[in-house]
Amino acid sequence: MPWDVGVFDSRADYKSEKQCQKTSFAFYQAVRDLLPVWVLEDMRTMEVFHWEEDGRACAYSPSEALLYALVHDHQPYARYLLNTYSVSALEMPSKSFCCCQLSTTPHLSMAVRYNRSSILKMILNSAKDFSEEERLSYLNRRGCVHVEGGKTALHLACDLVRPECLILLLGHSACPYVTDRTGNTPLDCLLSQIGHSDLDMRLKHICLGYLILFMPNFRFQMKGQLRDNAALWQRLIGEQAYRWLSGQAPPSLFVQAMQKLIETVSAEQLESLPLPDFLRPLDFRLQCDISTPGCDIILDRQGNPAPQQIPYLTSCDDLTEAGPLQKNNKTKPTRLSSSGAQG
Repeated sequence: MPWDVGVFDSRADYKSEKQCQKTSFAFYQAVRDLLPVWVLEDMRTMEVFHWEEDGRACAYSPSEALLYALVHDHQPYARYLLNTYSVSALEMPSKSFCCCQLSTTPHLSMAVRYNRSSILKMILNSAKDFSEEERLSYLNRRGCVHVEGGKTALHLACDLVRPECLILLLGHSACPYVTDRTGNTPLDCLLSQIGHSDLDMRLKHICLGYLILFMPNFRFQMKGQLRDNAALWQRLIGEQAYRWLSGQAPPSLFVQAMQKLIETVSAEQLESLPLPDFLRPLDFRLQCDISTPGCDIILDRQGNPAPQQIPYLTSCDDLTEAGPLQKNNKTKPTRLSSSGAQG
């Protein structure tokens, strides 16, 4: 069985480097195979060890087990660890798991990198057990310089074009103005991705729309590049978004109203208001590969097929006075096709 860690050659051998490697792999396999939580916890607390570079055999901490749950998207195990150990499950793992001990947010970064939006939501909810100052520091802290290049989780969400992760982070007060080690904001990272390739352009536009909603002031390094290459950027992001970001025109009244609303209410309060789905950060779901031609989306707030739906943000064109609020039809479901057309 995958959780069978074998028979020790001798009692003294159960914490040897060889045996640690064997039990570590067995634990990794068990999480990968999505075994029940009680089996995994029995293994973690009684049977398995990992080997540290200083020659010590160490039991797996909840934080290290959570990394495995993230990699393999074992949501029940992640939920158990976070509910049981709260912020202790978000502590820094040992050096054998993360080479950069200055980075104290490996779980956030890994959730974004692997696009584990469900577990990311659990992590963000558990982070509420920090003090408010600690929580904001945790959300906006730079990641590992060796793997993430010193970027925050918000930068990674823009770099990797993860709209679900981006809106979750923004909805829980991650700062859109935070900079990485090179001085770039998340918006700079996203614009770089837009300018680099046409791949996943619709997802990039969705991310851009979310950033615009959470940025009352457009402070970013690439503003000069946008002004110097007006024709190019108007083609890439649309004339309206270009005028806003380049400073040629203020955002629409609709956008300004939404920005002010977002500043004054919490993510939980947004859920209780009669707003379009794109302003409900905790419930946003992309259950379908919307880049696939002919793929239609009709989802409710839980991400299930819905007989009725209010439109959510599909591009910056929705951020107008004639946007989703006025398009709403309560008796007819909104159908979003891969081309962005609404029916």
